[in-house]
Amino acid sequence: MPRFFYSLIFLLCLPLILLRLLYRAWRAPAYARRWAERFALGGDLRAGGIWVHAVSVGESIAAAPMVRELLARHPELPVTMTCMTPTGSEQIRKLFGDRVGHAYLPYDLPWLQRRLIRRLAPRVAIIMETELWPNLVAECRRAGVPVVLANARLSERSARGYRRVLPLVRPMFAALDWVAVQSAAEAQRFAALGVRDTAMTVTGSIKFDLKPSPAVIEAAAQWRAGWGQRPVWIAASTHAGEDEPVLQAHRQLLERHPRALLILVPRHPERFDGVARLVQQSGLSLVRRSRGAQPGEADQVFLGDSMGELMQFYACADLAFVGGSLIPGGGHNYLEPAALGLPVLSGPHRFNFAEISQLLEQAGALVEVADAAAMAAQVQAWLDDDVARERAGEAGRKVVEANQGALEQLLQGISRLL
Repeated sequence: MPRFFYSLIFLLCLPLILLRLLYRAWRAPAYARRWAERFALGGDLRAGGIWVHAVSVGESIAAAPMVRELLARHPELPVTMTCMTPTGSEQIRKLFGDRVGHAYLPYDLPWLQRRLIRRLAPRVAIIMETELWPNLVAECRRAGVPVVLANARLSERSARGYRRVLPLVRPMFAALDWVAVQSAAEAQRFAALGVRDTAMTVTGSIKFDLKPSPAVIEAAAQWRAGWGQRPVWIAASTHAGEDEPVLQAHRQLLERHPRALLILVPRHPERFDGVARLVQQSGLSLVRRSRGAQPGEADQVFLGDSMGELMQFYACADLAFVGGSLIPGGGHNYLEPAALGLPVLSGPHRFNFAEISQLLEQAGALVEVADAAAMAAQVQAWLDDDVARERAGEAGRKVVEANQGALEQLLQGISRLL
């Protein structure tokens, strides 16, 4: 009965959802395309194989090693990936081209999910992290499709939100066939919401199984060689409200290191132009990646306004600030810079990656900063002390290597359900 009312409310809110989609299309034109897929029509669906759902860019990148292994281990089974955002869609196509099918996930109404599942006829549905929808899970169960929650994470904040609607979500959690969860603390939260103990394994995070591409590292080395001997730091995946303190910290840093270069990579493409204006208004000289130019000696900020190149930007830097953490966004993937041996800065809001960030912090690889002054001071400290900076970066790399192995456990669990 709770799911009936959920579906009814969702249906009644659909005009508002479509208006919001129109508003997002006004800001980012890609949202205006492929609307039929949001109603389970069209799309490149490859029936009878493996279905992977990754909501957006971060989840698509996290899923990539798993998808590559599934394609290699089960070549007879086609893979279809769904997502919710144009940036996620672009990332999937950049990662896999035509090797996988791809479409947007439809809205979570039972007849739309039923239509998608009927067209896909998947052997297994793999949902990345926490992108759970009551009707999606219920319709998979009705169709006899096993559902795996892969690389599952659940912050205390998210768990509190689920507990407010427990009558609706408990059947959804109880219906999951297998949850590969990142940590024991998160496993307890999932169990409290209804996941069966027998259907859950603590595997760790597959994000630890990140292996930077040699081609990316080589391309970054070529970029960096053309910039001369200058200190470089990166502020990656920044959100609105974070660029200002980052630029303020960079201005302070330039007083001691006048040749320092900041690579600034906003999280969302619709913010690229606005952030470029913000840099110019701050009085700092700017070069944009989208224009095809490389930073010259006089340039102080390199704006990473491109898609799919974050690891290459990281590989150019001496240290990294990871965004979504100065504002209450929960942070982003700290393991990407750590895997490259970069010391990491984070704001205080790390709840999306609490356990991972704590591991890095305890190893001396991550330092929390609360504002521009603290950020500038720590960036300067690491740039002034090569030994301390390299020690912190190596500590982070060791944390990544010591926690690898989750991907193999995940793949074995999926194979048992195929």
